Amino acid sequence: MSAASTPSTPSTPSTPSAPSAPTAPSTPITSSSAGPATVPRLSLNRWSVRTTPVDEVLGACARHGIGGIGLWRQDVEQLGLEALRRRIDEAGLAVTSLCRGGFFTAADETERRAALEDNRRAIDEAVGLGTDVLVLVVGGLTHEDKDLDAARARVTENIARLAPSAEQAGVRLAIEPMHPIFAADRGVVSTLDQALDIAEEIGSPAVGAIVDTYHVWWDPNLPAAIARAGASGRLLGYQVCDWNLPLAAQTLHSRGYMGDGYIDFPAITARVRDAGWEGPIEVEIFNEDVWASPVDEAVRTIRERFEQLVLPSA
Repeated sequence: MSAASTPSTPSTPSTPSAPSAPTAPSTPITSSSAGPATVPRLSLNRWSVRTTPVDEVLGACARHGIGGIGLWRQDVEQLGLEALRRRIDEAGLAVTSLCRGGFFTAADETERRAALEDNRRAIDEAVGLGTDVLVLVVGGLTHEDKDLDAARARVTENIARLAPSAEQAGVRLAIEPMHPIFAADRGVVSTLDQALDIAEEIGSPAVGAIVDTYHVWWDPNLPAAIARAGASGRLLGYQVCDWNLPLAAQTLHSRGYMGDGYIDFPAITARVRDAGWEGPIEVEIFNEDVWASPVDEAVRTIRERFEQLVLPSA
């Protein structure tokens, strides 16, 4: 990949207003009159059952009392924005996030412009689906360009370019720090503190971070970082799953049911609670055994583990 000249760092908005404290999403999770009582705050990230068609996932949510769903852009591509929104509304679900935007690390200016345009489309899709949270996976390195500091600087520059579009649309950009094992190919932002540093440098009230237990459970500074995110009003979401061993051949597919691995969910959840988060909690599992199981079995297990290990501390 040929490196183009790096454009100047975009200016940030003058004297930006301070972000407000963490809040629930604009569409709260509420109980439905049909089916079992809705589990408070539980949202099913659609990728937890990624091999199941959307309509079957929505039906499983109704049968098991799950009132929220985190969607992926692949579903928009497959079904169309309006058709997907119609299905969600008919099911009575709240869309708690859209995944994913991001991939901001390319040095080539043409690629960077293309990434920004794609992210602006993602913002429009979030609006169309009724969610105000777009999750950002910031991107990794390439064999040609291994400068980690420069890649992180481009992440900051490009999110700063994107932030005005998010502000105008009423969408919040949730930077997702990823476990360092993914720094090469997916996410050069590895800690919650790094994500917050970027958000604070940009200065936009539309930019913050999401806490995903799979990616941040190992961080010795996590308690302080969660408190920092809450105090600054930049805590934009909370996702849970476990860290399973042995790692799968595709490492990202080692995300398991809560309780199957090594993460202390009561402790982390209590810290997120104490930081002021009152919004939905998404269960996001990438696991080939889970994907191969019947959807009702998977969703029932997700509900049970959530009620046992997460909800009591939330």
